[in-house]
Amino acid sequence: MIVSLGQFQDALTEALWAAAPLSGDTPGAKCLAALSAQPGFAVYRNTVIKGCVDALRANFPTVERLVGSDWMVAAATVYVRQSPPLQPQLIEYGADFPDFLNRFEPARAVPYLGDVARLDRLWLAAFAAAEQPRLALHRLSERPPAQLAELCLRPCAAAQWHWSVLPVFTIWRCNREGVELPESLRWQGEGALLCRQHNRVLWQHVSIGACAFLDACAAGGTLADASALSLEAEPTLDFNAMLANLFSADVFVDIDRKP
Repeated sequence: MIVSLGQFQDALTEALWAAAPLSGDTPGAKCLAALSAQPGFAVYRNTVIKGCVDALRANFPTVERLVGSDWMVAAATVYVRQSPPLQPQLIEYGADFPDFLNRFEPARAVPYLGDVARLDRLWLAAFAAAEQPRLALHRLSERPPAQLAELCLRPCAAAQWHWSVLPVFTIWRCNREGVELPESLRWQGEGALLCRQHNRVLWQHVSIGACAFLDACAAGGTLADASALSLEAEPTLDFNAMLANLFSADVFVDIDRKP
């Protein structure tokens, strides 16, 4: 039987993830049926699964620090069998791992674990994002005051943020930095901003108003629209201080006029 390289590769991939030897009428399945039935083929299958588990452990180090390596390996193995990677770059693997943890019954006792995983994921996104020139605050003064309200500030690809109803940023930051949680930790919502600056991913706490502002900017809103939404989310927000802080974090990439 002659099979193409593509048919063989597809059948091999299917065999590696199948729970039982291949069966079927396709040329690739027939070609690998006998091979996948061999006891030694399980070695290759386990090697592939372990590689994916190791990738998840590397991509979500804060989660593993919280739950321990044994728990992480067990959870990652369940996830890997349910969600094989779709791309060869394993730094991208685990995009929906935070959602998986939110549904994972053994994680129910740790309600913040999914959001901790989300921050690990945002760290990866900030780290791997394409480099872009950043917008300096003084550039705003170059625009006529009448145009400022119509400006659109666009967050750069390396800027990532998330708001959680739990104190997830503090939990994530302390475990990421290897320091003790504060004894006076207040169980209230927190926002996180991560952004790559000078080849380093830096992080900081931000308010719900800042998150709303960034959401609006990312959606293409004008400065006027974004500021209104941020003050609606946080009426006591010091808007000028927030904007200066975002610029100091090199969050924005350019300015566009809204058509």
